[in-house]
Amino acid sequence: MSFGNGATTIPRSRRPRTGRAGGVLAVLFLALASACPVAHAYPPRVQVFVANSGSDNVTVYDTRMQEVVATVRVGRSPVGVGAAPGGDRVYVTNELSDTVSVIDARTYSTLATVPVGLHPFGVAVAGSRAYVTNFGADTVSVIDTATNKVVRQIAVGRFPHTPAAGPDGRRVYVTNNGAATVSVIDVASDQVVATLPVGRFPAGIATSPAGDRVYVAATGANSVNAISASGPTLMTTQPVGEVPMGVAVTPRGQVYVANAGSDTVSLLGRNPPVTIPVQDEPEGVAAAPDSSYVFVTNSASGSMSVIDIATNAVVATVPVGSEPEGLAVTS
Repeated sequence: MSFGNGATTIPRSRRPRTGRAGGVLAVLFLALASACPVAHAYPPRVQVFVANSGSDNVTVYDTRMQEVVATVRVGRSPVGVGAAPGGDRVYVTNELSDTVSVIDARTYSTLATVPVGLHPFGVAVAGSRAYVTNFGADTVSVIDTATNKVVRQIAVGRFPHTPAAGPDGRRVYVTNNGAATVSVIDVASDQVVATLPVGRFPAGIATSPAGDRVYVAATGANSVNAISASGPTLMTTQPVGEVPMGVAVTPRGQVYVANAGSDTVSLLGRNPPVTIPVQDEPEGVAAAPDSSYVFVTNSASGSMSVIDIATNAVVATVPVGSEPEGLAVTS
């Protein structure tokens, strides 16, 4: 599909994609290039959950074993992944099933399948609730994680894409892909308390460790906006690669951006940003809790790149499922 900037087109023929940025092409299962170095000490039981939209499953990568340890069947076209703060539950949006799968992160069993809105895309967990962006309904479904029931629907902007919870769990930020805005939801009231204009076709979003900044990937502008969470107001805009999709912030505050149109990851903080080559159509990105590695899904390659933060080099390429998109790291 065209993202409106005249530069990049990535077709997504599987699902309706009006105004939505993203990329999925063919599946190429790759051999493991190398293993992650063992020098970094991870917290116990850290795992990466990858939603494979083309194979209707979730791949589980164990960072201690440095291998895929499970594959979990979910609904049709899983896209987004969100982990509970304690790491015991993982929530997966199934875009073509209009459901969310709740996975036990210890046993890899599916605990519940929760009906939500039309074409759910992203999910973030704040406290005892999971917030699901319904791309086709312009709403956010709020799931009570104790009961696995939807307790509220919140109207947001057009084509809500990705949510991100602040580190204190008090606010959830939602990119509205078709409205070029970010909706700010107050968790205590489940009300939208602010709407902020950002760049064209906002997609991925992440907060800083202190919660004072929010970073938004504007796919139609090939840039990342930094928002002040206290305002919120637009602070800075930094150019990155083509069609930026996913954003992740490490515990040390390093910002990594997956550029689906240029097959790279940008590390912000320098002008120009550091550029790290990965495989075809990187979309999702997530950081390890100890600032050791960054994990990137390559949608058109059926793989996940593992980037060593110390060197900003790819140290492993892990085969996952077909058309991987969202991912989350548990701790």
